[in-house]
Amino acid sequence: MTLPRRAHPRPLDIANGRVDLTHGGGGRAMAQLVEELFIKAFDNEALNQRNDQAAFDVPAGRMVMTTDGYVISPLFFPGGDIGSLAVHGTVNDVAMAGAVPLSLSAGFIIEEGFPLADLARIVASMAKASKDAGVPVVTGDTKVVEKGKGDGIFITTAGIGMVPPGVAISGDRARAGDAILISGTMGDHGVAVMSQRESLGFETAILSDSAALHTMVAAMIAAVPGIHVLRDPTRGGLAATLNEIAAQSAVGMLIEEAAVPVRPEVLGACELLGLDPLYVANEGKLICICADSDAEALLAVMRAHPLGADAARIGSCRDDAHHFVQMRTGMGGMRVVDWLAGEQLPRIC
Repeated sequence: MTLPRRAHPRPLDIANGRVDLTHGGGGRAMAQLVEELFIKAFDNEALNQRNDQAAFDVPAGRMVMTTDGYVISPLFFPGGDIGSLAVHGTVNDVAMAGAVPLSLSAGFIIEEGFPLADLARIVASMAKASKDAGVPVVTGDTKVVEKGKGDGIFITTAGIGMVPPGVAISGDRARAGDAILISGTMGDHGVAVMSQRESLGFETAILSDSAALHTMVAAMIAAVPGIHVLRDPTRGGLAATLNEIAAQSAVGMLIEEAAVPVRPEVLGACELLGLDPLYVANEGKLICICADSDAEALLAVMRAHPLGADAARIGSCRDDAHHFVQMRTGMGGMRVVDWLAGEQLPRIC
């Protein structure tokens, strides 16, 4: 008896095809999607083992791990997309501990009917961001949900990294008298995303600041290993992040409105929408809290890096039993920069 020859599957029709439930069903269609799209794009030794996990060596020392989910709407925005954002955001979360990012994982939850062309564009962008950062995606997962049970595509990630010896950066290490630095202009990402939302209908030339910050962090640590706190001000922006750190470290903060860099286009968009740029998300900026004596050296390092040209000192930490974040306004008055009462910009990352 002669068995029939197994038909070789046709290549994916990336230009015109759509994701269907078989692409998440564990069969041949799913294997083809993984092989022709994900493995081809991410292509690295660990991923190419095609196991359900990645095996790799890590240097001795203290390990950092983070996890995140990306549900941004719209999926494509000026300066980036959900794919590059997922890489940058995860790399940055690892880097904010002072760690050297080593590896990423990625999980894709895709809605039935999602265009393969859009999926390929997202995966290619994610792969480029990963390769540019030098941090490979070494393992992942794909699930497909019925049409109407998702919203295009969601991406979940995890990242690991190693902290260099002698580095101890944490949100609870800010002290009264410390300087508060930021690496650049606030609110670019949030305004870029909001400009693409159909219900708002305004135009701006602002691009998202989405970027991987680990090389700048490495240069900062090389100059000043004793940095106290690093944090990227994403959801809730500068205001929410400073409040988080103030609560963790049990300090107050005073910042100067005139010292906080904000692009005129961002200010204009915020005025139009009734938003405060201090609360608008960033995806390629960091907050650094350090000893006052180290501030100028760190500012010089940040400004020498392409992602830190607009770095500025915006204030200081101080003793305050209430752990308030306050701001001296351009008019000379004082205001409390409080936590957000609700969600100002949903689906921003």
